Amino acid sequence: MQISEFLKHHYRHFNAAALIDAADGYVTHLQEGGKMMVTLAGAMSTAELGKSLAEMIRQDKVHIISCTGANLEEDIMNLVAHSHYKRVPNYRDLSPKEEWELLENHYNRVTDTCIPEEEAFRRLQKHLWDIWSNAEKSGKRFFPHEFMYQMLLSGVLEQYYEIDPKNSWMLAAAEKNIPIVVPGWEDSTMGNIFASYCIKGQLKASTMKSGIEYMMWLADWYTKNSGGKGVGFFQIGGGIAGDFPICVVPMLYQDMEMYDIPFWSYFCQISDSTTSYGSYSGAVPNEKITWGKLDIDTPKFIVESDATIVAPLMFAIILGW
Repeated sequence: MQISEFLKHHYRHFNAAALIDAADGYVTHLQEGGKMMVTLAGAMSTAELGKSLAEMIRQDKVHIISCTGANLEEDIMNLVAHSHYKRVPNYRDLSPKEEWELLENHYNRVTDTCIPEEEAFRRLQKHLWDIWSNAEKSGKRFFPHEFMYQMLLSGVLEQYYEIDPKNSWMLAAAEKNIPIVVPGWEDSTMGNIFASYCIKGQLKASTMKSGIEYMMWLADWYTKNSGGKGVGFFQIGGGIAGDFPICVVPMLYQDMEMYDIPFWSYFCQISDSTTSYGSYSGAVPNEKITWGKLDIDTPKFIVESDATIVAPLMFAIILGW
């Protein structure tokens, strides 16, 4: 039995049924000529979502991505340092002393998975320094993801590959040159490193294009791509990865006075955030109607579950696995 057949046979009620409905809605949206934005919050790259997301990108099921700076870099870290990662299944039982020992051994923990500083962070840092400094010397400026694309496509990282490159969603995105929006990039590890170079006077902050410029770019992209069936919004988790791009529609309508701009034409969120505590991540989709992001008739889905479980299953349905 294929994965899709298994899911549609067993997943018939509650969040399981919502998963099926949302995945089917995604397929319908694409079949009717729509485009889709996928937003990545949390630590989905460290969760190795690339195993399914990369194929989604290759098969043109994703047309634009919004992600945190952490997800942008951590997929590449997994690509070049996978064998050096350390898994800690008993992470709930760790004492402060044991956590400190991980730090002293240059491991940074994300739930049950520890990212190795030397093999992951520093391995990327030296190559990004070359790209950043060369851009500055030539008077060029780029977005964070564009610098990452340059590094990946140059081939300088191939010597380090430790997983099958087909499982890297960033490599798939670079090869397709699909657009990525990375709001708040400066709070990522590479963002911190770039800031440190600026503080030390080795680089100028202006060499890296800003979040405002990302919003300006997204406004132009959305205006050019929202005709016909329109652009759907598939949100994995909450946070800035979703909050930033979804606001482009009300900005265009309310602030740019583009009164014919279409709403997002499909919406799904996979979330474990609790509704009713003032959390935007936990808000039900209908709340977005009041902010001018979704229309009354926009297909809306919310799957209240763990994205590391749900997202690969939904992608399997969309890919026909």
